[in-house]
Amino acid sequence: MQRSLDSTTLEGCGGDGVFLDFAPKRVLGLRRAAIFEQGTAVYSLGMDIKLNGGCSATPRHGRHLWLPFSVIGSLNGVHMFGQNLEMQLSSARTENTTVVWKSFHDSITLIVLSSEVGISELRLERLLQMVFGAMVLLVGLEELTNIRNVERLKKDLRASYCLIDSFLGDSELIGDLTQCVDCVIPPEGSLLQEALSGFAEAVGTAFVSLVVSGRVVAATEGWWRLGTPEAVLLPWLVGSLPPQTARDYPVYLPHGSPTVPHRLLTLTLLPSLELCLLCGPSPPLSQLYPQLLERWWQPLLDPLRACLPLGPRALPSGFRLHTDILGLLLLHLELKRCLFTVEPLGDKAEPSPEQRRRLLRNFYTLVTSTHFPPEPGPPEKTEDEVYQAQLPRACYLVLGTEEPGTGVRLVALQLGLRRLLLLLSPQSPTHGLRSLATHTLHALTPLL
Repeated sequence: MQRSLDSTTLEGCGGDGVFLDFAPKRVLGLRRAAIFEQGTAVYSLGMDIKLNGGCSATPRHGRHLWLPFSVIGSLNGVHMFGQNLEMQLSSARTENTTVVWKSFHDSITLIVLSSEVGISELRLERLLQMVFGAMVLLVGLEELTNIRNVERLKKDLRASYCLIDSFLGDSELIGDLTQCVDCVIPPEGSLLQEALSGFAEAVGTAFVSLVVSGRVVAATEGWWRLGTPEAVLLPWLVGSLPPQTARDYPVYLPHGSPTVPHRLLTLTLLPSLELCLLCGPSPPLSQLYPQLLERWWQPLLDPLRACLPLGPRALPSGFRLHTDILGLLLLHLELKRCLFTVEPLGDKAEPSPEQRRRLLRNFYTLVTSTHFPPEPGPPEKTEDEVYQAQLPRACYLVLGTEEPGTGVRLVALQLGLRRLLLLLSPQSPTHGLRSLATHTLHALTPLL
């Protein structure tokens, strides 16, 4: 349900920004703030946990963004008012602000405000899902829904700040929005996969992966079977942490094990390239480093070095793409994996990488919510339905004029379980967009 708020109610939110408010039913005097510059947008994050519908928050503010206590109290109060009338208030828009509320487990309510022009509710809802997932990942569901020690929870929640902050910055990843694991394609993937399987067997865990700059290079079958959102959150967490030679990090799995912690072990093989293991009480970290590392990974030093440039490009250097492609997003909807790059050719031409990421993110939310919505069909499909699923669907968007040499072109193509989004240069003619997208999708299909 949507309700319209008077624009004067949020007049203090002028400028671009996001505010998140955490509202469980018990008091926590937790206060946290972070400010990020992203082009002309400033994102401000404040967190406060409170009691019985009470509301208190003290976010830091960037630029002209100011959220007085009365505004925060009003936002929480109007949501509670709807609940008392057995109505669910999910979102509202004013002249320059979008507000989204989301409750989790009848215990915590998150509120996000954004005055970014054209931002979609889908994007804000998924942001809130990721924020709550990060809290569960590092604190555990039991601590969030059954608060026994306020001071301990305040301290424990600090572990999630770095991860939550990274969702609001200009990240090079897109899994927070697509809910798919960000991946890269290594030049010698079979060698790395074989080494991973052998290493996993040697240490006695089924959950092992190689991660470069927050993206999965290769992983065991057990790691790929992790559910959402932990499959997205774990590599993202590793990429957001300060560099360390080795870590032994307690984590909960929001989907698979929200109340019983596991150990996330990370071992740095090369700068920004880390080996990640998910395990129980054993093995001890000292058993893995350095003997097992040298045995399994020293012979693969060159293939490992070849993974380092894959962070921004995602594709091997020898993979040929059309020169008009400025950025691409390929999703496998069943495997929940994606390839995302805005530097497919290594060029630095306009628009900038930050602008390209923003264009593809906005286009993704448009096509996902409007053109290619999820279709929860019956368990068994008829032959006609299967045939229809194999027919490609496409849409495109031209920003600027349709004359070659001006603006940019965006095209989306879905065929079966794969969806491809392309950002193309102004030189790409509009009448050839679908053909180019189809050819690119066929070329990428063997990779993902």
